[in-house]
Amino acid sequence: MMRRYATLATRTHSLLHRRGKSPLGLDHFVQRQRALALWREILRSTAGISDTSTRTDMRQFARAEFERHKNVTDLGHIRYLISTGKAQFGTMKGTLINSGLMS
Repeated sequence: MMRRYATLATRTHSLLHRRGKSPLGLDHFVQRQRALALWREILRSTAGISDTSTRTDMRQFARAEFERHKNVTDLGHIRYLISTGKAQFGTMKGTLINSGLMS
């Protein structure tokens, strides 16, 4: 009879490892949350645009930018993208408010 100990047991891989991914570190997790917060802010703000074509264009532009950079893993670059995204959106939002398309 052979005894099996916890140290000899084979470890099953998590679902992430089976998909070929690794768990996020804390810094990546925080930046992911910041990116999601920016995305939600854009969606909420664009809901206030009265002109449907302008609202659709804004959302399509934002989605295209997020999709274009979805595979970026460098933390410095992610931080840069989030900060420039916030600045760009703030500028666009100000322009829309001044033109009367957004309240």
